[in-house]
Amino acid sequence: MAILMVLIGGAFGAMCRYALDRYVKQRAGTAFPWGTLAVNLLGAGLLGALHGAGTGTEVEALLGTGFCGALTTFSTFELDTVHLIQDGSYGKAAVNAIGSLVLGVVVFAVCYAILRALV
Repeated sequence: MAILMVLIGGAFGAMCRYALDRYVKQRAGTAFPWGTLAVNLLGAGLLGALHGAGTGTEVEALLGTGFCGALTTFSTFELDTVHLIQDGSYGKAAVNAIGSLVLGVVVFAVCYAILRALV
């Protein structure tokens, strides 16, 4: 059953990633990978909230592994950073690399703490 939950969550997560990334790029432009940052922070927050709420195995399979796993994208984050370096945008590359990792951990921790306090 958990495999089916991952499959269903992953399908929706991938579609949401595509739509949100496109939406953010259309509004913010492509000079900085705002779309990738947005989906990764959203996924970090949702995963933090799920763990903070202490959801069960099937919910974690559906929303954690499936949805968040497909929504977030470490490989695209890496590719975006490499493209910034190749374009000579070293400052943006550093901000993207360090900022994404630090913000992701902070968003996860905050959402975890909020849900942990509420449950």
